[in-house]
Amino acid sequence: MPVRDICRRHKDGRACPLSCGSDETKIVTPPESDELTAQAERADQLRQAQVQRAEQAADAARRRYLAVDAANRLVADALEADWNTALRALAAAREDYRKATAAATALNAQQRDKIRALAADLPALWNDPATPVRERKRLIRLLITDVTLTRNHDCMTAAVRFPGGRHHVLRLPLPQTAWQLRKTPSQITGLIGQLLDSHTYAQIAGELNAAGHTSSDGHPWDGDRVAKLAGYHHMPSHDQRLQDRGLLTLSQIAADLDAHPSSIKRWHRLGLITGEQADDRGIFRYHPGQARPARARHRERPQAPRRRPPLRPPQPPPQIRAPPHAKAKCQTPRQH
Repeated sequence: MPVRDICRRHKDGRACPLSCGSDETKIVTPPESDELTAQAERADQLRQAQVQRAEQAADAARRRYLAVDAANRLVADALEADWNTALRALAAAREDYRKATAAATALNAQQRDKIRALAADLPALWNDPATPVRERKRLIRLLITDVTLTRNHDCMTAAVRFPGGRHHVLRLPLPQTAWQLRKTPSQITGLIGQLLDSHTYAQIAGELNAAGHTSSDGHPWDGDRVAKLAGYHHMPSHDQRLQDRGLLTLSQIAADLDAHPSSIKRWHRLGLITGEQADDRGIFRYHPGQARPARARHRERPQAPRRRPPLRPPQPPPQIRAPPHAKAKCQTPRQH
């Protein structure tokens, strides 16, 4: 796998496993000046070999042209054209070698000092927020030949090979998947399991928000989120835990006290019997072994009679008045 795949997974550069300054990658240092000189010498040898090949090709074309019969003008013209092409290639190779030799000057003492100082400045350059990701990739391409990644069941192995032939093996943790990144921490899950003994879902959400906890996606907690998380982890609800502790439902305590369910609710509202809230809908579970309240004790305070508004005197019925034209018609004497 190319090294750019690793850098793409760590775009900020600080979390990159090949970042400079880490204990595992201290061997990632710029090449020494002697190594640079050796590389320049190898490049010069390659350019010289290219010039030598062009000279050999031109010499072979010359010999073929001189060996041809002069009477065979067609073959002589073709061989002459080949010779001219080889000579032009030789001239181009010599010109390229001359330009490359003039550009590749020897390193002076000041340049050598700068190269040696780069080994100490490279971690600061890598961790500098102003350094773009593309420049970090260029640094890795210059310092590392290739990286071979092997994925195991518990970790990832990265075999790094450097230009000088050295190699180094890194053991990296597996990158987390999307659902692992959005997973609720186990501390929050355990806290919810403990609070379910004495709180409802909405009450637990209030406790978590008051403590400064947020959900895995950064949203505040509410009763629905707590209920979904508890259901996913198969946690018994607060209502189920109350029933497991022996608390009675409304119908059960109504049967024990031989009373109507509405009377049970009224007695609990007046504080004559005890119970605990089971959920966010206002459902309660009641403690067993309670005695039926006496009639005088659970009688509610009589309410003051409502004052009725005073009766209004009866109003006479509205008089119906005939329209003016009808009245005039009635007053007109009848003519025979």
